Amino acid sequence: MAQYDVDVIVIGGGPGGYPAAIKAAQLGGKVVCIDFDKAGGTCLNWGCIPTKTIIGSVAALDQAKHAADFGLTLGEVGYDFGKVMARKDKVVTTLVSGVEFLLKKNKVRFIGGKGKLLDAHTVEVTAHDGTVEKITTASIILATGSVPAALPIPGLDQGGADSDVFIDNREARKRRGEGKLGGTAIWTSNEAVSATELPKRLAVMGSGAVGTEFAYAYRGLGAEVTLIELMPTILPTIDPEISGELHKLLTKSGIKIMTSTKVVAVDVANRKLKYVSEKDGDGELEFDKLLVAVGRAPYTNGLGLENAGIAMDRRKIIADSFLRTNVPNIYAIGDAAGGGLAHVATREGEVAAENAMGHNVEMDRRAIPACVYTEPEIAVTGLTEKEAREQGYDVKVGKFTFKALGKAMAINENVGMVKIVTDAKYGEILGAHIVGPHATDLIHEVCVSIKLESTIEELMHTIHGHPTLSEAVMEAAQDVKGESVHK
Repeated sequence: MAQYDVDVIVIGGGPGGYPAAIKAAQLGGKVVCIDFDKAGGTCLNWGCIPTKTIIGSVAALDQAKHAADFGLTLGEVGYDFGKVMARKDKVVTTLVSGVEFLLKKNKVRFIGGKGKLLDAHTVEVTAHDGTVEKITTASIILATGSVPAALPIPGLDQGGADSDVFIDNREARKRRGEGKLGGTAIWTSNEAVSATELPKRLAVMGSGAVGTEFAYAYRGLGAEVTLIELMPTILPTIDPEISGELHKLLTKSGIKIMTSTKVVAVDVANRKLKYVSEKDGDGELEFDKLLVAVGRAPYTNGLGLENAGIAMDRRKIIADSFLRTNVPNIYAIGDAAGGGLAHVATREGEVAAENAMGHNVEMDRRAIPACVYTEPEIAVTGLTEKEAREQGYDVKVGKFTFKALGKAMAINENVGMVKIVTDAKYGEILGAHIVGPHATDLIHEVCVSIKLESTIEELMHTIHGHPTLSEAVMEAAQDVKGESVHK
């Protein structure tokens, strides 16, 4: 690789890009990582971390409001919106500094700016200060993530995917004015985590993880929230039995949920939207802020991919199970290659880096967890019951509710359930679906079980600590065989 300036250039410094850069450096590579924003990318600066930090404040507020349930006496409970957001900023700043330290520790050169391919081995970098340099490299890893996609809805089609409303990049934020993200009536997740004040009426388009989490958080702070979903159920990719439990709890909290509803027009000036609904009839809805939480597109515009001859599927980069594109020395990971989960991008980044450094590692996608950080949380992995039956399995299901657990009662979080899907013939664990306290932590023992090809017998006979929430997983596994002691 001596004929090149560096061994690996990673374009994108998010949860896929920076681990890829570090892994390549750990394997002995000379590495450059480029990001148009800050280290950590969208996930750390605008997505995963800020949203979960805000949700953490909302969950603590809710627990304080229920102090009497624990036999505790508190004074008046409230919150300071500015301090909630300041806490979020502090957490993000701390973690960004941590990523910068890790890159420096591993001798990765980080450049804040734009990277553009001139050919398969040359990247032109335009830094934030306007300086331009060309760097040659043996391998390239594309980890540029995604941006909110333009929607073909009158009132929202303001310039398409490159408009200020729907583009998620440094230039757009600069044009709007840093610190003024909350000024527009139309929000993406960027504006939702940067608000300067609580909107009285928040309408949320889309009830995937992003929309549902923001609906929960802003309702917890006192906003009037309407959650609008085109499909018949919220979280439409989740097992309906699991999402149905969350639907009931969100409704109980005061969120108005409109499923089977399509937004057909938005009047930004007067802050109204028109909708067509199979259940609620057609009508109008007034809002102070409209959070558009549907549709993201790979961020691949302007990267010069055509200069290297990289094959595309519309805006998505085509990559194989080794994360290789059709150009042998160029790899693509995460949202840029059609992904969608930060933790999957991290593993993809590690795999791509290993392959870029001469190894031959294939991405294993058998046990990927998907998480929703509402209260209660949702976490799933593997096949749903419906998917398993459609694939021809003889399905057996086990279920166990948290309300029967001593630990759940002790911490006053006893709503929800664990559902495990198995193949009756061999006892293969096909999937698990959890709604309840700490679901996003509990799901991983099932992920490990699937990864190791454990049978349901091995999971049900594994001794679990008592009293713990994880006993619900054990009991659900036992219920597959009709042997749950506490059901």
